[in-house]
Amino acid sequence: MTASDPLAAPSLRRRMACWLYEALLLFAVALLATLLFSVATQMRNALQHRQWLTAFLAVVLGIYCSWFWARGQTLPMKTWRIAIVDRHGRRLTQGRAALRYVYCSMWVLPPLLIAQGRFAGWDLAVVFSGWVAVWALLSRFHPQQQFWHDAWAGTRLVDASVLAPRPASETITA
Repeated sequence: MTASDPLAAPSLRRRMACWLYEALLLFAVALLATLLFSVATQMRNALQHRQWLTAFLAVVLGIYCSWFWARGQTLPMKTWRIAIVDRHGRRLTQGRAALRYVYCSMWVLPPLLIAQGRFAGWDLAVVFSGWVAVWALLSRFHPQQQFWHDAWAGTRLVDASVLAPRPASETITA
C-alpha cells in the first residue's frame, strides 16, 4: 500500500492503543461471563469446572468479537477511528469475522502454552508481555504492515474516517 491509498492502515501506535482499550473491555466482558457461569453452575471454588469455564469464555469472547467485527467496529475501534474490512474494502461476513477471531488467538495461545505450569504471577506477565511485543513488531515485516492474523484471515484495519463521508453538518467551510 502506498501513502495515497485511501484504505491505508492506521499507525501501529493507534492500533496498539486500540488493542489495549479492547483488552480492558474484553476483561470486563470476561468478568461478567465468569459471574454468569459461576452462578449458573454453582461454582464453589476456582478449580471447579475450570475447563468448562475456559471453553465458555472462549465462546463468549468469540461471539462478542465476531459480532462487532461483522458490523465494522468494536467500541475501542470507534474511539480510535479504526474499522475492519476484508481485502476488497467490504464489511466482513460473520464467517470471516469468526475466522479472524481464531487467528487472533495467536496473541494469547503461545505464551499460555509455553507457561503451562512453569510460570506464575510476574513471570507469566513478563512472558506474555514479551510475546505481545514480538507479535506486534512482526507486523513491521508484512508488506502493508498488517498484523499477521489479519493477513491470514483476509482482513485489514483501515482508517474509519475514509470509509464513510461525513454528514454536511460536520464539514468545515472556510
